[in-house]
Amino acid sequence: MEQLPNYIGIVFILTAILTILLFYKAANNSKPVIIVILSWLTLQSVISLSGFYTITTATPPRFPLLVMPPMLLIVLLFFTKRGKQFIDGLDIKILTLLHVIRVPVEITLFWLFSHKAVPVEMTFEGRNFDILCGITAPFVYYFGYVKGVLNKTTIIAWNIACVLLLANTVVTAVLSAPSPFQRFGFDQPNIALFHFPFVWLPSCLVPIVFLANLAAIRKLIVKK
Repeated sequence: MEQLPNYIGIVFILTAILTILLFYKAANNSKPVIIVILSWLTLQSVISLSGFYTITTATPPRFPLLVMPPMLLIVLLFFTKRGKQFIDGLDIKILTLLHVIRVPVEITLFWLFSHKAVPVEMTFEGRNFDILCGITAPFVYYFGYVKGVLNKTTIIAWNIACVLLLANTVVTAVLSAPSPFQRFGFDQPNIALFHFPFVWLPSCLVPIVFLANLAAIRKLIVKK
């Protein structure tokens, strides 16, 4: 990967910090939550700086190791009693506002594409339309929870759309990475997410955003 301008990494790190702070606040300033997130980020930072993820010929591929542990944790949250209690205690308003971070994330991906670190398919010029969730998030927050204009069904539909757009982005990223499963970006593959600090996107930011949508859907459905 070519040397990137410093502003790309700085903007991404600031976006990651904002994401963590918003989720920490949504979790009622839970110390265990911030400890788990920071420990996981530190671990992934050390691993990525060692060059572990840049070895793309390994079998099985190493890239899924970034996503699988936090996704398994999310599954546990939804299928255990204590996990459900944690989810139901999250602040749905802050979870909704959290999605604004999807805008700087998409801008970062476009910058990375401009420097040949990810393929065009991973940007809003290609197959990635996740930026729409970030743009609409403040409106859903304001009209849904401040003004109370949007009904529950509309907000649930918005969250489901966000989950589908995120899933599309994740699949595109995985299929764009150098591996036997690669289907996109052969001329310009997804290599940025193998490097620090961008490994934080699949290992932390994506799971937090995914959890924010799923938790909101659950809270809206079970709310009496």
